Amino acid sequence: MTGLAESAGMDQSATSDSAPVDIQLAERLFDELKRRTGTNRGITRTSYGLGEQIAHDMVRREARKLGLEVKTDPGCNLYMRMKGREKRPGIFIGSHLDSVPMGGNFDGAAGVLIGLSVVSGYVRAGIRPPRDITVMAVRAEESTWFGASYVGSRAALGRLTGKELDQVKRSSDQISLGAAIDAAGGDTEFLRSGKSYLDPADIAMFIEPHIEQGPVLLERQIPVGIVTGIRGSFRYREAKCIGVYAHSGATPREYRSDAVRAASALVTKLDKAWDRLQAEGADLVVTFGQFSTDPSEAAFSKIAGKLSFSLDVRSQEPQTLARMQAIVIETVARIEAEHRVKFELGRLTDSKSAKMDDSIVTALSDFAREQGIETETMACGAGHDAAVFADAGVPTGMVFIRNANGSHNPDEHMDIADFAEAARLVSALCLDPPLKA
Repeated sequence: MTGLAESAGMDQSATSDSAPVDIQLAERLFDELKRRTGTNRGITRTSYGLGEQIAHDMVRREARKLGLEVKTDPGCNLYMRMKGREKRPGIFIGSHLDSVPMGGNFDGAAGVLIGLSVVSGYVRAGIRPPRDITVMAVRAEESTWFGASYVGSRAALGRLTGKELDQVKRSSDQISLGAAIDAAGGDTEFLRSGKSYLDPADIAMFIEPHIEQGPVLLERQIPVGIVTGIRGSFRYREAKCIGVYAHSGATPREYRSDAVRAASALVTKLDKAWDRLQAEGADLVVTFGQFSTDPSEAAFSKIAGKLSFSLDVRSQEPQTLARMQAIVIETVARIEAEHRVKFELGRLTDSKSAKMDDSIVTALSDFAREQGIETETMACGAGHDAAVFADAGVPTGMVFIRNANGSHNPDEHMDIADFAEAARLVSALCLDPPLKA
């Protein structure tokens, strides 16, 4: 690696152990985000809704103060560009600004604010980076709102379909995805054409900083993670088990069509399959995130005739996902026969697994060692926009920030000191990227 001062073409103290970052800007914006999009219980920034728009307006304001070139695309993604010295493919730093209902303040936003902290650090230090640096605020990453993964990043790369735009509805108000995009100032006519706003060949590298959404860094007392890959998934979001309502005391076991027993059998059998595949060395997680009878019809003295549930299966390995999907179908058929019920799994959604670029992983590890930042190299269990860019052939990397209390909940917690370590790492990478083109 070359030293940062040499890479930046500057005389001052921009060195590999003092990458410039503006942490005060991030602290101020985190506080403003909490104040303006928070409620008495957590943060709600609805995809293509008011909270997300407030967040986009805030970072656009700061980008203009920094003198950045600001643009939006037909999917309403926001691009804030600092021009570099050389006319070569540029570097993107990005993440999302929407949240789940009653979520935390750092999920997604930390990545965008690291990007702004890095660029502001360059501006304040008088450094012009070797390549253009674009901070990207991505729309609608959280699939909880529209039941579709990576809406904004797929829109930027021409991967949204007309069917999705028309048929996918926002959970909070049943507005179609297309109508929500148009209402936010987008251009669904362009999106329906299948054209890509971004040319992957113009992006030398996409970096997504993000809080870790699990406990690994916290438990190992390490501030920063370097991601090797992102798990893909298949999901049944609105599955049902249909049996027959009957009297709890008057119906013998052999005559029951009990939806709760049948669905519970599915949970148990898939859990055993998970255990078996994991013992074989497969990467896999299986989650029944929702599991409920109908409160308007179920009762204490009734055998349940219907149960609703969701199933979320994730793995870094496509072959493992395929094996598990086959197991689900086979197990459902067997339980239907044994318990005299019918499963309606509903619409299947999926996302591809993604491998992070080896040279970026190595470079991040090298810079961390140079700067004395303790890191953990690790896989990513959650889905992120970085997966879409990696799938499009863009060299992609992710940096995790230690986070307490999990994610997708109001108690999410990130120390600003850990954020600063991750920001210094991203800053160093952007000034001396491991790129040939």
